[in-house]
Amino acid sequence: MALQGVKKLPVMLDNKQALHLYKRLANVNKILGKLDAVLESSIVNASILSLLSYNESVQSTRIEGTQVTFHEIMETAKSGAKNWQQREVFNYKKAIDFGLQSIKEGNVISTRLIKELHKLLMSDEARGTTSNGGEFRKIQNFIGPDKNIENASYIPIGANEIGEYMTNLEFFINGEFHSSLETQEEQEAITFDSDILLRIAVAHAQFESIHPFFDGNGRLGRILIALISVQEGLLHYPIFFVSEELEKERIRYYNALNATRGDSPDWNMWLNLFLNASEQMANTILKKINNVDEHARKGLAVCKTQTQKNVWLSTFTSPVATAAQLSELTGYHSATVKKALDFLVGKGLLDKDNAARRNIPYYNYDLLRAIQNQ
Repeated sequence: MALQGVKKLPVMLDNKQALHLYKRLANVNKILGKLDAVLESSIVNASILSLLSYNESVQSTRIEGTQVTFHEIMETAKSGAKNWQQREVFNYKKAIDFGLQSIKEGNVISTRLIKELHKLLMSDEARGTTSNGGEFRKIQNFIGPDKNIENASYIPIGANEIGEYMTNLEFFINGEFHSSLETQEEQEAITFDSDILLRIAVAHAQFESIHPFFDGNGRLGRILIALISVQEGLLHYPIFFVSEELEKERIRYYNALNATRGDSPDWNMWLNLFLNASEQMANTILKKINNVDEHARKGLAVCKTQTQKNVWLSTFTSPVATAAQLSELTGYHSATVKKALDFLVGKGLLDKDNAARRNIPYYNYDLLRAIQNQ
């Protein structure tokens, strides 16, 4: 029989579980703190941020079954999406960027912002029902292997309850007290004033369980992880991109979320999985930043002129690009850019498609590999 519904927040834990989580927390928060510092000192930090964001967009959509790759997205980033799977990735990136800009402008994560993000995700004929982009579902939906509710693994709350559940979640996300977040003092709880990392974990799972939209809940829920981390000051930079780690253990991820649902929720499995994924993510991204920085410095050491250096660094913004595209980026004449690119090819730093006669693409393969961690 399918699990039905989810309890409102806060989350109750027994003391033993809470103690174990708090011990883990200190270590994970310490590693996350390194991320900001290492990115701050990077010579190509703006480029790394953009590429990591694209990679997150790819990994998050892959959790839900798309086959698109990071390499493919880099090849089409300038020309635009060629199919719905690529559109889904570009929409995800747009939604992340829009959300972060909104937070920078002083807005908080609200129902209104969540609806705007959903509209972006569903736009331009991506997967899902585009007609209800930005609108909470009006009917019952369910999660399962097919279109029969009898086979559902989870049936979310009714459409008429979404408003009150989202208000409860909104206050929790923003660290504000609300009457629905009251707890019994003798219970150990994760509530609106708990550690940010635990609140992010709870908020993501709760959003997925409310399942407020007809489609796109998984993608939007993972975007919220990155947005909350910046809004609540866990990280200064939007690099809390945990989808790559969750994608590696997709079934474990879904099982852990399911455990938080129904009348007898067990949050321990999910919270531990999320802390593990966060720690692995932080270590992975630290490695990526160091590898990208090392690659950038190696190229700069080889360059003989400032023009060559600038063209080299421009390939970190666009790892697959033509001379004309990088001319637009750097402001140099296309012929000047081409000369610098060919110099870099000669030094083994870049590759070019020798079969192309016009609009020859140049590839910064070592950068692509560093971001993909291969």
